Amino acid sequence: MSSTQTAREASHRVAIIGTGFSGLCLGHHLKKRGIETFTLFEKADAIGGTWRENTYPGAECDIPSALYSFSFERNPRWTHKWSEQPEILRYMNHCCDKFGLRPHIKFNKEVTDLTFDEGAGLWHLTTADGETEDFDIVISAVGQLHKPRIPTIDGAGSFTGKMFHSARWDHEYDLTGKTVSVIGNAASALQFIPEIAPQVETLNVFQRSANWVVPKEDREYSNFEKWLGSKIPATTKFYRFLIWLRGEGMVFPLMKKDAPKWLRESARKQAIEFIEENIRDPELREKLIPEYPIGAKRILFSDNYYQALDRDNVNLITDAIARITETGVETKDGTAYPSDAIIYGTGFETTDFLTPMRVAGRCGAVLNDLWRDHGAEAYLGITHAGFPNFFMMYGPNTNLGHNSIILMIEAQTRYVMSCIDALDSRHAKWLDLKADAQKAYNEWIDERMKDMIWTSVADSWYLRQGRVTNNWVGRTTEYIKRTRAMEPENYVFAP
Repeated sequence: MSSTQTAREASHRVAIIGTGFSGLCLGHHLKKRGIETFTLFEKADAIGGTWRENTYPGAECDIPSALYSFSFERNPRWTHKWSEQPEILRYMNHCCDKFGLRPHIKFNKEVTDLTFDEGAGLWHLTTADGETEDFDIVISAVGQLHKPRIPTIDGAGSFTGKMFHSARWDHEYDLTGKTVSVIGNAASALQFIPEIAPQVETLNVFQRSANWVVPKEDREYSNFEKWLGSKIPATTKFYRFLIWLRGEGMVFPLMKKDAPKWLRESARKQAIEFIEENIRDPELREKLIPEYPIGAKRILFSDNYYQALDRDNVNLITDAIARITETGVETKDGTAYPSDAIIYGTGFETTDFLTPMRVAGRCGAVLNDLWRDHGAEAYLGITHAGFPNFFMMYGPNTNLGHNSIILMIEAQTRYVMSCIDALDSRHAKWLDLKADAQKAYNEWIDERMKDMIWTSVADSWYLRQGRVTNNWVGRTTEYIKRTRAMEPENYVFAP
């Protein structure tokens, strides 16, 4: 790299919005390139994104930690195969400090507006407190799992007891001896229900639809395993490879409509046997068997969820909720469930992506307005025509149902770095994706999506107005190959 290029790169003013895994990865790679003129904007007073905000009992990742961590900062000190939230957050803070990112962070700075000034070739960034700054490059690293989803239920405002969402857990409220109603039974609820079930007097779990759940087979790592990983780093690299290979070779095929019959039946059999081993009541067993093919919605992992539902103080209710009253929950059959507390385990607004942040590009086009009718889209989930020098991490159609999102984040970071290299090599002020490149790519995505099992259900968090806007259609190897370097022919460069 020449001194001229180094000086040019060092002059880039880069804004990164968010300090989750994506923000940390970007910051690390910018510093490696010698770019120090970047700022990380964090809406809270600490880093961590979803791992800072989700502190509910039992919060953990559904990908083994050896793979849910950076390839360039492997951690041989994980205590368990599947790490819980506090340990993941400690790892993120370790990375933040080791990479020297903390001085670049502006805490308590929520970005509310981004407006591109085509004449100046700059992004005007505005925060919730009214401050504005200009940047050459803006990268959104806000993720998909940061805005809690709270369903609209009649009478919710009349409830006189305690009510909160799992992502906003009230640790000051003591659940001991209480009658608690949990609305929702997906990934978050599956983790906190086993933790609170022994504590409460009665636990009512309101299930809209059953989920396919398979055992994690979690365990604690031995001291020898941790020592081996520390002394012989190749062992952690190989273990990481094996976890990745299982996801690519065994889990991804379940996401396709033409999955081998033996594989789908084997996975279904394992899941049903897991139910039968842990649920005594045949009627309850039937309620827990989904009506859709395994893989069509997110497959969940747990070693103790079914055991919790089998407790005598836990009730699984599948009747639809009619309303919330002053004293509890009432279902459409007229049954009332008095409650001291109601906890929403209803996940996140995953298809809104950048909301509530407003992003206005060339000619005043607003990104979320463009996405309103047909759902979010982007080229490789990273760039969008009409929004120069604006990049998205974990954007549309980059979520995974079979492997670690960290793999996608690292691939996206490499792509963004290659875009910066392209700007420098052309002495360009900005680059903008060509509209026909975006159109062709998303037509390809929609066509490939017809082969995926996610389109066989009418409702899931992957869907927006009938389109799957969240998930990547292939293996991680295919995405990594496609994002290895930007394609200059797909972009317009401004001198």
